[in-house]
Amino acid sequence: MNKKILNVSINILKGLLVCYIVTIVFILIFSALLTYTKVKENSIPMLNTITMISSISLGAIYSTIKIKEKGWLHGGIVGILYYVVLLILNYTFAKPFTMDIYSMSKLLISLGAGVIGGMIGINLK
Repeated sequence: MNKKILNVSINILKGLLVCYIVTIVFILIFSALLTYTKVKENSIPMLNTITMISSISLGAIYSTIKIKEKGWLHGGIVGILYYVVLLILNYTFAKPFTMDIYSMSKLLISLGAGVIGGMIGINLK
């Protein structure tokens, strides 16, 4: 039983790593778009949400393909962990955390993207 839990944990962490690699790639692409095109800075929140949803979905898909069971649960865990790590980084480097409607909506989006990505990943066999 412990070996199974360890395998699931490792695959969730690998999925989280995939999330952050995809996030970094998207940030670099969007930074180049903002710098070299006429894309306005007011589009940053939308680009941020697109990055978050895409990253979590791909990480959850990766994790659940490897785990091969309970895709919605493991995908949801990937989404929640992604959000928690971002909160910790934000609190450490930027500003104190406040729980407002914006934070709650990002949490729900993270959870939803993870659950959907997990369901997709479990069905890609």
